[in-house]
Amino acid sequence: QVQLVESGGGLVQAGGSLRLSCAASGNIFSLNTMAWYRQDPGKQREWVAGITRDGNTNYRDSVKGRFTISRDNAKNTVYLQMNSLKPEDTAVYYCSAVVRAVIYWGQGTQVTVSS
Repeated sequence: QVQLVESGGGLVQAGGSLRLSCAASGNIFSLNTMAWYRQDPGKQREWVAGITRDGNTNYRDSVKGRFTISRDNAKNTVYLQMNSLKPEDTAVYYCSAVVRAVIYWGQGTQVTVSS
């Protein structure tokens, strides 16, 4: 089994910054791609950014230039640095990890951006 624990969410004013962290533990041999998703109430969960084990990154268009995903393989941790936050970034942010072709999810952390 794989456990993912997110931290770092909170309330911030528009234009501010937050850094999310997600630590993986358990049976994580062959931990591969890690990613961040977000979900607003009443909306579908959407992919935000992903990073491979080798460090290749991808972002959804709306966060390019503002968000940065990174990982520390020694700590089995992925980060999401979020700058220039906007009210439309408000959502519950979920960490995901692929281990031996199975996707695991964290419990989510709330990010609220006030205008």
